Amino acid sequence: MLLMKTRIESLLTQLTLEEKAALCSGQNNWSSQPIERLNIPSIYMTDGPHGLRREADDGFGNSLPATCFPTAACLASSWNTDLLTRVGEAIGKECQTQGVQILLGPGANIKRSPLNGRNFEYFSEDPIVSGEMAAALISGIQSQGVGTSLKHYVANNQEFERMSINAQVDERALREIYLAGFEIAVKKAQPYTLMCAYNKINGVFGSENTYLLHDILKKEWQYKGIVMSDWDAVHDRVAGIKAGLHLEMPGNEGVNDRKIIEAVRNGNLDESRLDEVLTEWLNIILTLQDAKQENATFNTKEHHQLAQEAASEGIVLLKNEANLLPLDTQKTASIAVIGQFSQQPRFQGSGSSRVIPTDVDNLFDSLSAQLPNGNLTYAAGYDKAHKVDDQLISEAVKTAQNSELAIICVGLPESFETEGIDRKHIKLPESHRTLVEQILKVQPNTIVILTNGSPVEMPWLNEASTVVEGWLFGQGGGAAMANILTGKINPSGKLTETFPIRLEDSPSFLHFPGTAKEVKYSEGIFVGYRYFEKKKIKPLFPFGHGLSYTTFEYSNLMVSNSKIADNGLLIVQFSITNTGKTTGKESAQLYIQDVESSIIRPEKELKHFAKIALAPNETKEIKFELNRRDFAFYDPISKSWKVEKGNFNLLIGASSTDIRLQKTIHIHTVHNQLPPLDQYSTIKEFLAHPVGQPLVQPIYEDLLAFATRSVPDDQPEKQQEIKQFFVYIFNDMPFYKIEAVSNGRISEAQLQEILAQL
Repeated sequence: MLLMKTRIESLLTQLTLEEKAALCSGQNNWSSQPIERLNIPSIYMTDGPHGLRREADDGFGNSLPATCFPTAACLASSWNTDLLTRVGEAIGKECQTQGVQILLGPGANIKRSPLNGRNFEYFSEDPIVSGEMAAALISGIQSQGVGTSLKHYVANNQEFERMSINAQVDERALREIYLAGFEIAVKKAQPYTLMCAYNKINGVFGSENTYLLHDILKKEWQYKGIVMSDWDAVHDRVAGIKAGLHLEMPGNEGVNDRKIIEAVRNGNLDESRLDEVLTEWLNIILTLQDAKQENATFNTKEHHQLAQEAASEGIVLLKNEANLLPLDTQKTASIAVIGQFSQQPRFQGSGSSRVIPTDVDNLFDSLSAQLPNGNLTYAAGYDKAHKVDDQLISEAVKTAQNSELAIICVGLPESFETEGIDRKHIKLPESHRTLVEQILKVQPNTIVILTNGSPVEMPWLNEASTVVEGWLFGQGGGAAMANILTGKINPSGKLTETFPIRLEDSPSFLHFPGTAKEVKYSEGIFVGYRYFEKKKIKPLFPFGHGLSYTTFEYSNLMVSNSKIADNGLLIVQFSITNTGKTTGKESAQLYIQDVESSIIRPEKELKHFAKIALAPNETKEIKFELNRRDFAFYDPISKSWKVEKGNFNLLIGASSTDIRLQKTIHIHTVHNQLPPLDQYSTIKEFLAHPVGQPLVQPIYEDLLAFATRSVPDDQPEKQQEIKQFFVYIFNDMPFYKIEAVSNGRISEAQLQEILAQL
């Protein structure tokens, strides 16, 4: 560490102002600017996050083959952080092999609306899941000496006008929902770089937002890495440096470099601030260069198998009412496999994350290999244009009728989900919907497999006994799906986002994507399941939902103490037993419910989760350690995390709506930061303040006595009624109005004296 510091200090003394400015921007699309005379190397970066998109040249042309792992929507549905760390390690190895030193990912933005065209790249509607998954992937990648770029910081939740939109987010929602996932990832994994978003956040562009880049990220979270811009996301380069933006990407042909030089020379930018930015950036440059591996290789077959494993853990069995799954491979003689996606799978999203795969499995061939005695037939059902083709549908219906069982592969085409464009609705293409409805009329033994990166409507769900969510499951997804269908692998994926019955039920429906260059996050903290539960809206499938071929029993919930102070730790333990006949994996979820709060809070909130594997009749114990933050909400007045005294329910569930165990604990002592009091604070705020209360209580009692003076003492009930009325009036009254309502009995000087004592 000391040697690195000395190297950097030496370089700073040798750099010219022009060279310092040059280091703050890219050399081209994918490389940082080198300073060859001082042996400061160029750092190569490329798109991710679920595989490498390393360009063969400096343009957006053909990229080199790499393992295409499942997209974040599928990876997160595994609820398996250890798996994501292993995927990260594999991606890191491939980065070293292809000379990539920074992978641009993962994305930890919250899925605010199912319409966001880039949702497939993000993990969840919940910040705990988003943060933990991102941290695991980052840790894996960076263990290989490769940097990551956690993105897109922050409130980048739509593609519509993403380069100019102003996201208006209240402070509590910003902290509890949109920043929380980034906070977890930063504190747990310390990504080498963090990528700021295109959009404005509460009126200030992400690339020059001092509050976000310095006050929160650097000062509060103690972030050690550097901040880079999204591509062409810089607006005021000098303001960016002042705020905490280290690197502008891509290169700007010296345009913004000259602005930096001019700002230093005319005194608008202190060179010492520029040196601070460069000190942190040089630390990353030299660290990555020291970790660069020559002649690195990776095993494509092993990574393909890992891609299969990752897909199999992310695939979600949504419905299995007729127990068609797992397939009885010995008894099922004829199966109709319908839908182009079964032979030409859509396994990833479109845009900057697009990977050229090293191999691709498809469901039809993979299923054929596992059913040597079965008679598989195929019908396309729809074509690439995705328009209704009556002949193709008719052929598919006949194929299904002539088989014992039908498997339909439908979903969203590439044009429906892509970077740069939001969806207009959450319906399947008409050709896919019609295909499903027609086949369900003639073949009750039908399995519907979905290919999509975000929720879709299912108007045919009541007629379908079996539905599997396959997501965009990467290059190994076809084989993984075949393994799930045949029971070779027990499904264990669970949803990390709520599926609404219809788009109108989603929390942001009335305020997405905004107008006049502004989008208001009017739903506040009530995103995803928080909204559905508070509004008592039944979802199509709830957050955390996912079925298995076996059953699990939860038992023996114990807590280390039923009464704690808010700064104490709480150990929660419980057991899970596999009560079925098949080995399986279960993802247990711990939610916390504030029984009675002074402010509106969600019905419950996810705080911890864990995934375990269990053989039949095997029992394992899960242990969670809870701290103050698990019980807290963000208080914009005191600008701190606040816990209130009272009862909290600990809820252990298999999903957000399937709670298996419950225990109540009591928080008896709190240590909150005191909110500031001034002349505009309400009287009730003074009365709740340990310093303000004794100063104001005598005045308060005098006001109440004065207000009830006209009621005779022999009418105590009337006196109490009038007093209670004035309690309501006075409690919400600003402190400075005391002079007026007291008819001058309490002077302004007295009030000023109280404020002075505070």
